[in-house]
Amino acid sequence: MQQDETISQAYQAHRSYLVDLAFRMLGDIGAAEDAVQDAFSRLIGADLGEIEDYRGWLIVVTSRLCLDQIRSARARRERAHDAAEIEFIAPPGSGLTDPADRITFDDRVRIALLVMLQRLSPAERVVFVLHDVFSVPFDTIAETVGRSAPACRQLARRARQKVAAGQAGLGSDVAASEHRAVTEKFLTACATGDIDNLLEVLDPDAWGELVLGPGATGREPVVTGAERVARNLVRFWGEGATLVSLSAAGQPVLLGFVDRKLTAVLVLNMHGERIQAVQVIADPRLLDFVAAQLPAQA
Repeated sequence: MQQDETISQAYQAHRSYLVDLAFRMLGDIGAAEDAVQDAFSRLIGADLGEIEDYRGWLIVVTSRLCLDQIRSARARRERAHDAAEIEFIAPPGSGLTDPADRITFDDRVRIALLVMLQRLSPAERVVFVLHDVFSVPFDTIAETVGRSAPACRQLARRARQKVAAGQAGLGSDVAASEHRAVTEKFLTACATGDIDNLLEVLDPDAWGELVLGPGATGREPVVTGAERVARNLVRFWGEGATLVSLSAAGQPVLLGFVDRKLTAVLVLNMHGERIQAVQVIADPRLLDFVAAQLPAQA
């Protein structure tokens, strides 16, 4: 009974983080959720008394599962999206001045980073995501990829060089993760329905907006006030939905999935360590564009 409670607490506390991490590596929400579910299944069969840090243990296991899947995909010669393709896909519409369209352009840059990760070797990708995005120590990463910590540092260095080369001309800084802690807390709070933790990262005067695109018959009203925004977030992005982060720089961008189908892009407008606004973009043009860029893992 105590073991069940311990695993349940670990699931509540760490699942959203692990899905976010797995999605960064795999680019597929279904594969990411399956990998995390597999990791927790292994935790159920493990000797909990020998595990000092459940989060660290789950990070290692989830990352190994992702690495195995990436290697398997390479072995089967599955097609990965080439980052160059993104440059030839026109933004939805042209000459548009709607704020949602400006966000679409910014998001294309961040999507390019995700797609570029497909150019890295499996080990480079896992090391880059774990260290440069999630700040996992090299000693822990070494356990995941089965190499020494110095070798992992070298892999990270090579990965940065490849990503930087691919980013030339895109105007995106891949090094920053200044809002990572806030984003992680936001993801976990939404997933667990924790209004209090959401209020800790929302500015008291925060506002929220739903952007449906030019084809919508009406425009949803702007919701103002941190508590109202938080309750709306839990209502729509709590149980039954999955949020994962997309950007590693600038204003955080989240992808919202329901039943593993992309249903919205959430842009968190931040100032310091507080979220001032949450724009939920459900414009079908943007969603189609984003979905087309995510690497297929079938």
